[in-house]
Amino acid sequence: MNLIADMLMTAAALGAAIYCFVLAARLRRFTTLETGMGGAIAVLSAQVDDMTRALDEARGIAGSAEQNLADLTSRADKIARRLELLMASLHDLPEPQEGAGQGAPEDDARRLRFVRRRAARDLEDVE
Repeated sequence: MNLIADMLMTAAALGAAIYCFVLAARLRRFTTLETGMGGAIAVLSAQVDDMTRALDEARGIAGSAEQNLADLTSRADKIARRLELLMASLHDLPEPQEGAGQGAPEDDARRLRFVRRRAARDLEDVE
């Protein structure tokens, strides 16, 4: 009985040793930097670093754009207030007189008049 138990124990130890060698070989292939998961992890790590830098740049640009937009909005508010004030001041102007928009009668006499005459050649074509 002891002999059978020893043989089973030896077989189990031999099976465990083979299993450990197989796992060690798989783990070596898994962690190689060129072709295994180690390479994929290294690439992903580099991409995460690049994305972090890009995100920081985007945050900086967004912050400056936000400040620029706030400045433009405040300028637009100031200009809108000035325009409202100018529109309100237009209501205070007197109404125009009826004859004030037209020129005086002596201005009409001085106005130049242009007369276009047809050339003799054009008159022959008409008849």
